Amino acid sequence: MVKHYIIWKMNEGLTEEQKAKAKLDIKTALEGLVGKIDGLEKMEIKTECFEASAGDIMMDSEFSSKEALEAYQVNPLHVDVATNIVRPNVEIRLSFDYEE
Repeated sequence: MVKHYIIWKMNEGLTEEQKAKAKLDIKTALEGLVGKIDGLEKMEIKTECFEASAGDIMMDSEFSSKEALEAYQVNPLHVDVATNIVRPNVEIRLSFDYEE
């Protein structure tokens, strides 16, 4: 099992209302990929965090293998979400991957 975590910081230029909508859009789109991409076992997007958190939104996902994670990263469904929903709304992205 491969764990894949992402922490994003939302664009500072967004209003609170725009940030809330973007977070919901990101959550809905990414969680909707489960069952559509082989090897993607779990996808949870956390949008509520403590004020002291360094990021605004976090992805907690699991893949069946390192190869499944690599395939996910170039899968057209994921690329579409990343390009059209995630990237326009975030300015910082940190990732952390490991195998259990």
